[in-house]
Amino acid sequence: MEFKDYYQTLGVEKSATPDEIKQAYRKLARKYHPDVSKEPNAEERMKQVNEANEVLSDPEKRATYDQLGSRYKGGQEFQPPPDWGGGFDFSSTGGAGADDFSDFFANLFGQSARSGGPRSYQMRGEDQHAKLTIDLRDAYEETIRSLTLSMPETDEQGRTAMKQQTLKVRIPKGVKPGQHIRLAGKGSPGSGGGAAGDLYLEVNFKPDPQYRVDGRDVFEIIAVTPWECALGATIEVPTPTGSVQLKVPAGSQTGNKLRLKERGIPGNPAGDLYIVLKVELPPADTDQARKLYETMAQELAFDPRRKVGG
Repeated sequence: MEFKDYYQTLGVEKSATPDEIKQAYRKLARKYHPDVSKEPNAEERMKQVNEANEVLSDPEKRATYDQLGSRYKGGQEFQPPPDWGGGFDFSSTGGAGADDFSDFFANLFGQSARSGGPRSYQMRGEDQHAKLTIDLRDAYEETIRSLTLSMPETDEQGRTAMKQQTLKVRIPKGVKPGQHIRLAGKGSPGSGGGAAGDLYLEVNFKPDPQYRVDGRDVFEIIAVTPWECALGATIEVPTPTGSVQLKVPAGSQTGNKLRLKERGIPGNPAGDLYIVLKVELPPADTDQARKLYETMAQELAFDPRRKVGG
């Protein structure tokens, strides 16, 4: 079934006011009314104009058309959604008979639109999707965040427009990257008294050079000195839930991972926190530092490339 663009039929924009729609209809009616028009296709064009005006001149019908029309994609046959199942009590404003309406019109508003019989309808609004970016620490404790989004709203004239809305979002403890938070009834408004759709927020974590998240496991890079790795040491390590004392085993190397059980993102089970060691060398920017490096070069039989070159 071919989709009918009623706005194009009347020659108006989708944002047209009721007065603009009325003026456009009257202008076309004077041009195509069969009693006065000399156009060869006047009768058919008048039917199309009447049908378009029948929908766009009524706020509720226009809102329904806008919502269903938004689901249509060019090049595809139009079909009402499976949950659509209603009609209106139509009394034509342009003098058209009930049978003058198209199949598209009848399928959109129900067969009762042709017979003039009243019939109630309801259609649930569409679900909306957005992204929510949080800090890693927000996943460790339940918290509330404000989120400003452009959301669709329908005014008294049936026009749908995007407006800024600020929502309070409860972020549950243990939320993971990619998880969706559902806000019931915060999606697109319904038609004919139907319920609004839901808003789904996809959770993402702000980039942090110190942390990497894999599921519920968290990896944290911690800088250590050469002697802490060589000799072993107990160091203080900051974590998303506070500082901890961590024992670095003697002989540790860059890239070694030290596991802190169940200190990752909370859950059932909770993830682990892995401390990834990164050895940093002190700069040779003083005479004393250079002498120490010279002594090490002379006295330590160490060649890191020997393993690589065989």
